[in-house]
Amino acid sequence: MKKKKALKVSLAILAVSVGIAGVLVFDGCHKKEAKKPLPKTEKVETVTEEPEPEPQPQFFSRLTGLPVKEATTKRRPIAVMIENTKACQPHYGINKAGIIYECPVEGGITREMGIFDNYSGLKRFGNVRSARPYYIHIAKEFDAVYVHFGQSTQAKELLATGIVNDLNGLDGSISSSVFYRTSDKAAPHNAYTSTEGIKKGMKMKGFSTKISSKVGDHFKFASEEYTPNGKDASVICPYFFDNKPYFIYDSSSGKYDRYEFGAAEKDAVANRQVKVKNIIFQNVSSSTYEGGLKLNIPLNGSGKGTYFTNGKMVPITWRKDSDQSVTKYFTEDGNELQVNPGKTWVCLIQESQASRNKVYATVKESGY
Repeated sequence: MKKKKALKVSLAILAVSVGIAGVLVFDGCHKKEAKKPLPKTEKVETVTEEPEPEPQPQFFSRLTGLPVKEATTKRRPIAVMIENTKACQPHYGINKAGIIYECPVEGGITREMGIFDNYSGLKRFGNVRSARPYYIHIAKEFDAVYVHFGQSTQAKELLATGIVNDLNGLDGSISSSVFYRTSDKAAPHNAYTSTEGIKKGMKMKGFSTKISSKVGDHFKFASEEYTPNGKDASVICPYFFDNKPYFIYDSSSGKYDRYEFGAAEKDAVANRQVKVKNIIFQNVSSSTYEGGLKLNIPLNGSGKGTYFTNGKMVPITWRKDSDQSVTKYFTEDGNELQVNPGKTWVCLIQESQASRNKVYATVKESGY
C-alpha cells in the first residue's frame, strides 16, 4: 500500500512537472513569436536609364553636299591647275576634288582645274600647269587659293590685281618649298606639288586658311535623290578635240565613269578611275586675244547649258552677275537647279562648238 501511495505521489509530481514544463514551453513559444522578425521584402533593383545621346550636328561640304567633318566646312579650298595632255597622264590626286572644271585653252587642248576642300595626305599632286584668266575667276568664286605654275600674259595682268591669293611655281620666294619636278616625265609635264607643300606655301605667304564668310553657295543640293524628267543620257561626249573625252553612266554606282585619249581617266594615287555624280555643260561665248592664240572666255552674264545626272539630261540656264558673285544654275522654269550630292564635272562649252557635243541614250548606240 505504501508503494502504491508513493507511486501516486510520484505520478502527481510528474504530472505537475509536465504541466509546468508545458506552460514554460508555451510561454517560450509566445516569446519567440513576439521576437520573430517581419518577413523580408524582395529587393527591387533600381535601373538608372542612360540619357539618350544628343544628336550630333551634321556638316556638309560646300562642294559636294556630302557629310564631312566640321573642320572641312571651315577650311579654305584650293584650286589646282592640272595639265590635260596625253604626255602628262596619269593625273595625281584628282579624285579628291569636289568639283572639276574642264575648259578649252589654245591649240584644241583642255585643262582641268580641281576645287578641293579636303586635300590631305597627298605627296604627289598634279601635274600643275599655267593659269588662264577664266580659271582665275572661277577660283575667286570659291575663295580658293589658286595653285598654278606660270601664267599667260592676260592671266599675269589679272593676278597682279590681287583678285585671288595664289601659289605660283614661278615665284622664286616659294617655288622650291611648294613645287617639285619628277624624273619620270620631261618638262614641262613633270611639275607637282603636295599637301605639305601647299600648306607651307600658304603659311609663307600669310594666306588665311579659313574660308571667307562672304562666299555664297555655288550649288543648291537636293535633299533627296533627284532624277530629272528628261531624255536618257548614258554616254556624254563634249566636243573637245584633243583628248576626245566621254562619260559612260554606270547604273550600279549611279555615277558617270570618265574616259579620255581612248582609255579610262585615272587618278594614279590609288589607280582608280575618275567617277562623278553630276555633269554640267555651261555654254559660253569666246574669242581670242590679240595675236589669235589665247582664248578669252568671259564668265559674267548668262547663258544656256545642260545638266546630266542618273542617266538623264535636262536643259538649264546659268547666270553670274559680277566678279564678286558665284555662278548659279536654273531649270527652264526659272527655279534654281537641284544638284545631287556628289562630285560634279563642269565643262565650259564654246557656243560656236556646242553643236559638236554628242549625247547617246544607250551605250550600244554610242559604239563605246
